[in-house]
Amino acid sequence: MFTILTLYGSWLRSRDNKPDRSSSSEDPGAVLEQSCSAGIDRSAILALAFAGLAVSAQAQAQTPPESSAKIPPAITTPSTVETRIGTLEFKDGAPTIETAEKLRDTLDFTAALNVYNNSFRGASAYALGKGFQSIGAEDDTPIIFSELMDAKSLFLTANADTVYYWAMVNLSKGPMVIDQPPLSLGTINDMWFSWIIDIGFPGPDRGEGGKYLILPPGYDGPLPEGGFYIARSKTNRVLYAARAFLTNNDPKPTVEMIKQGFKIYPYTPGGVGTSIATALEGKVRLSKAPPVPPAKFVEGTGKAFNTIPPGDFGFFEMINANVQEEPATSYDPELAGQLAAIGIVKGKPFNPDARMKKILADAAAIGNAAGRVLNWRTASVRPDWAYYPKSMWMNMLFEGGAYFETPPPEFKDGMFKPYPATGARTLESRTAFYYAYTLDSPSMVMRIPDVGSQYLIDFVDSSGNPFDGDKTYKVTLPPNIPAARFWSLTAYDNQTRSMLDTPQRYPRAGSQSYPSPAAEANADGSTTVYFSPTQPDGVKRGNWVQTTPGRGWFTILRLYSPLEPFFTKAWQPSELELVR
Repeated sequence: MFTILTLYGSWLRSRDNKPDRSSSSEDPGAVLEQSCSAGIDRSAILALAFAGLAVSAQAQAQTPPESSAKIPPAITTPSTVETRIGTLEFKDGAPTIETAEKLRDTLDFTAALNVYNNSFRGASAYALGKGFQSIGAEDDTPIIFSELMDAKSLFLTANADTVYYWAMVNLSKGPMVIDQPPLSLGTINDMWFSWIIDIGFPGPDRGEGGKYLILPPGYDGPLPEGGFYIARSKTNRVLYAARAFLTNNDPKPTVEMIKQGFKIYPYTPGGVGTSIATALEGKVRLSKAPPVPPAKFVEGTGKAFNTIPPGDFGFFEMINANVQEEPATSYDPELAGQLAAIGIVKGKPFNPDARMKKILADAAAIGNAAGRVLNWRTASVRPDWAYYPKSMWMNMLFEGGAYFETPPPEFKDGMFKPYPATGARTLESRTAFYYAYTLDSPSMVMRIPDVGSQYLIDFVDSSGNPFDGDKTYKVTLPPNIPAARFWSLTAYDNQTRSMLDTPQRYPRAGSQSYPSPAAEANADGSTTVYFSPTQPDGVKRGNWVQTTPGRGWFTILRLYSPLEPFFTKAWQPSELELVR
């Protein structure tokens, strides 16, 4: 049969004047005639030949053509792959059940770690509100630290130099008015530490005081035409945080000024700020705002309470609580996706199983470690955050500014000169910042002389070793410290990132004589400050910050109303050196 098919194919090719490629050298027509003379029916032979050719054509159609290019090895997956999560196994590219389980855990862990690092700000904002409530300051009730903030309360890197006053303002029933007293500075943030508006010296009132009208999410009701500084929030609650300077090294007159001028109350449309002409349009009812009683302040100085989120599974419970209380549009879709991937969704219960709880606890531990590495080990992991070349003094905010994207603008000839937008979030600086510090504002990292304050942070000594509470260290500030108002050095506990709790109560040294004696300058105009468990011989009380044996610490140098030499870096403090 094969011979017949071969011969028939050859005969067809010869008929069409095509070269014969068969293995037979005989004439195909003659062979066919010989077969017929041998007694084989010609029509049967032809039928068999046609059937064979049909089968051959079908077989050729089902056989894929040979690829013209070889498959690149990089796009294939071998049967086993060694990774940081162990050996991954595949059968011709298909993952095994065991590999699928490993990847499921890894994807859940990755989402959880991203949530911890990207939403620590939300947990921190929520923890502040819970801390306020723990000492009786419910929503719209301000807390004031009449004798300054001390080491009893747990706040992320607060200062012991200014009079703090805080409030959680609830917008769920409508817009709220905040009467801002003069001579203060601060900011209002939403419940994800997103900046809403500055108040006081950096705000639109420029330190003269005024009325701030804060609008809730989605508000489309009547607004005043004037008399208010208006800002809109994406969350139902907002954090108000302000501080005021001492009056001749005395907090009492400042506290009295705050208590006389600060108020929080609902906005009444149709009153002051609304003209008669606007009311004629029939969209707002003319009214007179009811009398506003004085604010009832809760005292915070000396009270022990916590405002810092946990570093374990409880962190995710806190984030879920914040998500449930605020609009789903108050945070970006990427974060919402990360939250949803671990079971935190607005309007749905958060009930992780045992497997997921273990993953979440692990992610919190790693996220906590990330915050510590990015702060304590900046010199090795992010040396570009150093403020001076090869220095341990650093500030991560200069990388991406208050929005963690583009460095803060330069300031020259009375004008800011912004840098081109980078379009990229500086995620590590954001993680490092919110792990140890609170709130956000463009005014926190301005390059403008004699306005606001600037910060330099130091976690390790000149050799790169973390500070030991048992040992003695010193730092020297050269003459002409560039701070028009005052400067200070404050010690913080490594564990809590709050003020170091020692018998000094206020672990600081500075140019103010309250709440501890002012530091005294050396004969050459420089100022040396010591950090040690006991006061060194010959060192003045104002030049000594007490530490605690067995507890690590770090410090922040604050310059209030910083001057030009800070920004040009013509002035530079020494490194903190171990005194041997």
